[in-house]
Amino acid sequence: MKVKSINLETVCGITSRLPENSLLEIAFAGRSNVGKSSLINSLAERKSYARTSSQPGKTQTINFYNINEMLYFVDLPGYGYAKVSKNLVAKWGKMINNYLEGSKTLRLVFLLVDIRHTPNSNDIQMYDWCVSYGFNPIIIATKEDKVKRTQKAKLLQDIKKTLDVEEGTPVIPFSAVTKSGRDEIWEYIDMVYGNFKDDI
Repeated sequence: MKVKSINLETVCGITSRLPENSLLEIAFAGRSNVGKSSLINSLAERKSYARTSSQPGKTQTINFYNINEMLYFVDLPGYGYAKVSKNLVAKWGKMINNYLEGSKTLRLVFLLVDIRHTPNSNDIQMYDWCVSYGFNPIIIATKEDKVKRTQKAKLLQDIKKTLDVEEGTPVIPFSAVTKSGRDEIWEYIDMVYGNFKDDI
């Protein structure tokens, strides 16, 4: 799919009502500063449409990006950021849970983890949440350009083992710098979009 238009259509905070969209929704989840906004920009072939920051915890809302008037990219709040109150973290968690449970058109979740680090308890909880709501997240191992090629296979295996992923779950290495992995991610998006169109 070629992205001809992208529009930040809806921004939902902790007290906001989630939109009732009729278009397909594809969600991007991951800890703070893992590269969700960079991935969205790369998929859309825009340099800085989704706001990126070196400061963790920047995305504190659920952002709905309308892609080509055909589907939504849904950027979920980054989790695991230490410099916010436990009360706020709990509210973010509830907001993400409400979205996973309540969206009628969410069909695919991409869970982003940093390839350089073993997934932590927050990543495991996020994966388990998704599975409990009937989603089998595709794992995106970000920042691939920052590791040696010889290390990659072991690091990907560590991610699979730590998350205890379902058999056959794709784990896609991705780099916002080199764009490696982007085409493969789009293949899954296109496939889900095709299936969604057939269902409605």
